[in-house]
Parts: sequence; structure tokens; C-alpha cells
Amino acid sequence: MQKRVFIIHGWGGYPEEGCFPWLKKELEQRGFTVFNPAMPEPLNPKIDVWVSFLRKQVGIPDKDTILFGHSIGAQTILRYLESLNENEKIGGAVFLAGWVHLTDEAIETDEDSKIAKPWLEIPLNWDKIKSHSEKFVGIFSDNDSLVPIADSELFKNKLGAKIIIENKKGHFSGSDGIKESPSALETVLEIVREDK
Repeated sequence: MQKRVFIIHGWGGYPEEGCFPWLKKELEQRGFTVFNPAMPEPLNPKIDVWVSFLRKQVGIPDKDTILFGHSIGAQTILRYLESLNENEKIGGAVFLAGWVHLTDEAIETDEDSKIAKPWLEIPLNWDKIKSHSEKFVGIFSDNDSLVPIADSELFKNKLGAKIIIENKKGHFSGSDGIKESPSALETVLEIVREDK
């Protein structure tokens, strides 16, 4: 069965940003089918719009489906998993600079505050999310100015996620000079290896 990976970019992101093109190419070279869609209205991400868009992209989720999300893309994956039926399962999910809280620095304007509010305030049903996969990994940076490092503990405690803390990678964005992410690639490959 063909393994499918969906790369979900973040707020203000786009498919060609940062390490996404590199990751897509590396995975395709290893026989994966990779989808790296442009999310709707990236400058004004809305939960229902992004989750239903992801649902359409994925179609029928299965054990050969791996979801990879950066920043708000990671939260989109969490909320997508929360919306699945009881018997729907995926192979695994990788969260790059995923967050549930944001630092003060992340919110620069009233507009930012308005956009972020539902993502920050609508609670997540962690148990429900966890029931749809056995494999979660969170990759964080020790100098991410947007995501509090304490969020890594949340992913670990709520999902049993494996946590990787990288040194000085910022928010893992193109603007941080991140063009490749060996740990992201290795994590996806590890999820698949454990399946065998």
C-alpha cells in the first residue's frame, strides 16, 4: 500500500516555504506520495475552513496516512483528528513547532490577536485526538520566539508524543534560514519503519 504524507504549512506559510520542498522531494525519492497543498487564505487561517480543507485532501484516512504540520498546520492536524469517526485511524502525525499557546511576541497586532483567538481558546479533546493514532512526534526549537517551549510538555503528556528539541532553529521557518530538516525526515521514516 502506498504511504501518503500530507504537509500542512502554517499561518502565512505556503507550500514552497522553508524545508517543505526539500522534505517532499526526499520522501518522494523514497517512494512516498506527498501532498503539500496551499492552505486556504493563509494570512487569515480559520479552524473550520482549514480542517474541512484537510479533510477533503486526505479523503479516507488510514494506517498509510501520515500527517506533518508546521505551526498552525500542526494545530489543524490536531483539530482534524479530533473530528474523525471513532474507527478512523492514521499511521502517525509529526508536529514541527506545533503550538497550543503563543508567546506575546507572536501577537503583533489586534488583527493577529483576532485570528489567533479561536485557535488559542477553543479547547482540544486530547483523548479523542490520541485515539486516532499511536504515533505522535513533536519537534521544537529551544529559541522559538513564537512558541513557548512548555508546549512540548503538553504534546508529550497529552499524546504520549516523542519530543525532539533542536538547538537554535527558531520557528523552523524559511525566514529562519531553515531549508532542510533532517529530524523531520527521519521522524516520518521512523513512523513507517515501526509499522513494519
